[in-house]
Amino acid sequence: MTVTATETRGFQAEVRELLKLMIHSLYSHREIFLRELISNASDANDKLRFASLAEPALLAGETELAIWIEADEKAGTLTVRDNGIGMTREEAIEHLGTIAKSGTAEFFRRLTGDEQKDSQLIGQFGVGFYSSFIVADEVEVLTRRAGAAIGEGVRWASKADGEFTVGTIERAERGTSVVLHLKDEAREFLDAFRLRSLVRRYSDHIAFPVRMREEGAASLDYEAVNQAKALWSRPRTEITDEEYRDFYQHVAHDFEPPLAWSHNKVEGRREYTSLLYLPARAPFDLWQRETPRGLKLYVRRVFIMDDAEFLPPFLRFVRGLVDSNDLPLNVSRELLQQNADVEAMRGALAKRALDLIGKLAADDDAGKYAGFWREFGAVLKEGVAEDEATRDKLLPLLRFASTQGEGDTASVKLADYLARLRPGQEQIYYLIADSVAAARTSPYIERLAAKGVEVLLLADRIDEWVMSRLTSFEGKRFQNVTRGDLDLGQIDAAEGARHDAAVKESKPLLKRIKDALGDRVTEVRVSRRLADTPACLVLGEHDPGAQMRRLLANAGQDVPALKPVLEVNVEHPLVQRLEQLEAGEAFDELALLLHDQAALAEAGEVANPGDFVRRLNRVLLQLAALR
Repeated sequence: MTVTATETRGFQAEVRELLKLMIHSLYSHREIFLRELISNASDANDKLRFASLAEPALLAGETELAIWIEADEKAGTLTVRDNGIGMTREEAIEHLGTIAKSGTAEFFRRLTGDEQKDSQLIGQFGVGFYSSFIVADEVEVLTRRAGAAIGEGVRWASKADGEFTVGTIERAERGTSVVLHLKDEAREFLDAFRLRSLVRRYSDHIAFPVRMREEGAASLDYEAVNQAKALWSRPRTEITDEEYRDFYQHVAHDFEPPLAWSHNKVEGRREYTSLLYLPARAPFDLWQRETPRGLKLYVRRVFIMDDAEFLPPFLRFVRGLVDSNDLPLNVSRELLQQNADVEAMRGALAKRALDLIGKLAADDDAGKYAGFWREFGAVLKEGVAEDEATRDKLLPLLRFASTQGEGDTASVKLADYLARLRPGQEQIYYLIADSVAAARTSPYIERLAAKGVEVLLLADRIDEWVMSRLTSFEGKRFQNVTRGDLDLGQIDAAEGARHDAAVKESKPLLKRIKDALGDRVTEVRVSRRLADTPACLVLGEHDPGAQMRRLLANAGQDVPALKPVLEVNVEHPLVQRLEQLEAGEAFDELALLLHDQAALAEAGEVANPGDFVRRLNRVLLQLAALR
């Protein structure tokens, strides 16, 4: 083989790091390289079959698409070959030398150095072609793009040493051959029986025949070693759970098995088959909403496109495919946006995905839903804010941490909360904080906790946006405990009477504090929330909370100026001490200090930290002088 126009290039930095991690972290999973290479070959065949619809000449008379596996014990090489779309020189450099995915920086930031944990993360990132280096010292890729001239073949090669070479060759056949020069400890993958068993385990569902030399044959005859029938086209009763799991790993390139799946065939006015999966772990770039995601689209078993948008963004973690008998083979992304049949399919598929999640939540005997919620709960919440039509189906799926439990675990259903309502309670109380731990110690829930009233504790960065779209659940109104007036008289009549008496007795003190604070607050009033804390700031019903204000500031947007209400706990010794002070500097200093403390509790910061520190130091010195 003559190689011309050869050049040596360095791998992208992320590829070098990924190769190092794979070689050292995935040794116990090394057989997955064969699954990944066969999957890539299948994708290449799919792409050629689709491209040939518009350009039949691309097939050049070779209409049967297949995948071949050849082991050469003498040379120590294993070759996976397809006759699919192939690659040009530029495509080989782009696809094999760089990682084009967005979010790679975040992926590497999350790596821990623990091989077991990192291997799981690599599985979330996607393995693909680079898994070849788990078993090979050197990898060669020989390829020619369908429709290109024989002299436009490409040879790409690397020893995973940070560089690769790429050159031009003559290649008679189209498609791609991946030649693995196996490491000594990986020569088990030259054994025909071992290879056949791996193909049947991982790639039996591939829609193209995977061929190997006939057993015991001295000729060059090949035989298919897989069923070569699209799994989703088979009756559900004929498919084992293991086959469903293996097919998921083919679709998602995921190490872990899925949590659940739904295989459904629709007949009638619209005919299509769907196979949906719920992953066990979130992909590394889940929060990059601009990243293309969706289901694989087939039309009459012909692959059309990856990432077809059949599901709403809040279900972007669902993996799988849809195979339509009605859509045209030349369907485009633009047509998908305008087609009435597609719109109807979208609604049905979203409902089926939500039903699948609901079933997982209902049958949570093994705690699978708790794991699902940890991974995808925050994304599912987006639907509450964005999709009013499905809100009622989503609300029972939500899980919350609450004052009834311990730790950060979100396990409380809204139905559980309603079952624990106190007599007379008409609100579902909740608190949004930077963390569940911070929420548990928040002064805003002190009186509620003392009365045994449960409070939902939220800490996801989207929670304020989500909760702003919710008004009620089964007739009970949601109430943010940091906003508005918190009237507990409906729960405890004695509490209401106590508060009314305190308001009457404290009017002079409240006016003095308001005068000291000036326009920092709109009002000073006696608190219904506080039990152990002297003061807190309360926002208006429509004011953005601390979480939303930080998001606006980080996005470079103007943050609206707020003038909250200061609530004081007139039973607290500090407030009683304030009441004993005559009007003057000492009173003003302590009133301002109470305000700044309340600001810290509400937003974690004060308007002028320097003034706050100096004021606090002066008060501390005064206290020290009294001792």
